[in-house]
Amino acid sequence: MVARTASSGATLCEINITPLIDVMLVLLVTLVVTLPLMTHAVKLDLPRAPVSQPEKPPEVIDVDIDSDGTVVWKGTVLADFQQLESAFLNEARKNPQPEIHLHPDRHVKYDYVAQVLARAQRSHVEKIGFANTGDFSN
Repeated sequence: MVARTASSGATLCEINITPLIDVMLVLLVTLVVTLPLMTHAVKLDLPRAPVSQPEKPPEVIDVDIDSDGTVVWKGTVLADFQQLESAFLNEARKNPQPEIHLHPDRHVKYDYVAQVLARAQRSHVEKIGFANTGDFSN
């Protein structure tokens, strides 16, 4: 700010706007120079993945284990564990293997469940799991 004294004795205050204009011009030039760099894009031709058909859901086989150790395969009661093992072998040969869902009764002894799991392992069944385990929470 420059203060001048007028002839009448009053003080005049003026703002020097030259530095303000210089700063604004520098900012404007910076904006003009950098704007094309920010909008620059590189076009790439990327390979496209082949459109695949949606997978059909796998076959699900329900295996129920009753509280007395009776094994039910797809609604059919099996006489012994040999029948169960042959059923596991037949399913393990399929490609893709079906999913085996075990539904043990909440009061079944663990020994029966362990025998079913051991026979599935010996038969090389890869997709096996427990279903409806929320029934055991009570």
